[in-house]
Amino acid sequence: MGAGSDGEAGGDHPIDGTALVKTAALASVPADRLPALLARVQADLGPRLEEYRRRYERIEAAPDRETFLVEPDHWEAVGARLGLADRERDAVARAHETAVERWGSTTGRRAEFEAALEIRSAVVIGVDEREG
Repeated sequence: MGAGSDGEAGGDHPIDGTALVKTAALASVPADRLPALLARVQADLGPRLEEYRRRYERIEAAPDRETFLVEPDHWEAVGARLGLADRERDAVARAHETAVERWGSTTGRRAEFEAALEIRSAVVIGVDEREG
């Protein structure tokens, strides 16, 4: 799967290493727990990909991930569904938003995405390359 797939336990998520490091530095969750937390969220979101495609604005479709803009309280619902503590939920949301900002920087769209993230949130869902 995506950028976080490194074969290590908890590495099965679409957040790249740079975004992960930045998130870990700012999150109130221990850095060593963040990959497993992101993998847990990916396991929940992955099967919902078709729902996200129908319901939300997709701003990126890469071979290994798709990125969506969602309502600001989206992560509250995900956190409640998965039983995440507030700090865990906030760390996951921050990781997804950081990944979008980083992608925006590499594509010249950072200002656009930062403006969008002022009123919405971001979700990055890893895509199994076989699904495409």
